[in-house]
Amino acid sequence: MTQDELKQAVAQAAADYVAANAPEGSIIGVGTGSTANFFIDALAPLKDKYRGAVASSEATRKRLEGHGDRKSTRLNSS
Repeated sequence: MTQDELKQAVAQAAADYVAANAPEGSIIGVGTGSTANFFIDALAPLKDKYRGAVASSEATRKRLEGHGDRKSTRLNSS
């Protein structure tokens, strides 16, 4: 497996875990980076199940919004 394939597999496993364990209406915290991007992509089909997301960066917030999550919020860096 390539490094990207491994990251995608880990992100899918994390999304599967969230889908199975986070109650409907939860707010999901999302990190930043290439694995987080794969996680966002994997979780996108379930976005209506959750109340929203807290993004750790502007890049993450924009990616969430790119999947139609207008409820995402970026953590304040100060």
